[in-house]
Amino acid sequence: QVQFVESGGGLVEPGGSLTLSCAASGFTFRQFEMAWFRQASGKERELVARISSTGDVINYGYGITEKGRFVISRDNGKRMVYLQMNSLKPEDTAVYICNARSIVSEYWGQGTQVTVSS
Repeated sequence: QVQFVESGGGLVEPGGSLTLSCAASGFTFRQFEMAWFRQASGKERELVARISSTGDVINYGYGITEKGRFVISRDNGKRMVYLQMNSLKPEDTAVYICNARSIVSEYWGQGTQVTVSS
């Protein structure tokens, strides 16, 4: 049974930082690309960042224009994927969702809420 436990979301002031974590189980983690998506209220789901199965290729979504503000990483030994978020803005407010993808399968987590507000 595929499971994701996403954590690290919450309320943060503009300019603050958060690190999201996603613990995955129920599939061969090291064979899957992992990604973080986000979905703001009333908007479509969008890619934040994707990391290859070995961690050597990283792509960021079209909406992520400031280099270094979001950093994705993974630990295959711990079956974890992380998203470090810096200099957060109110427009980053969304549900952040963990995603796993292979050639034949794709899985989604439930998401963790991130709210950026003063």
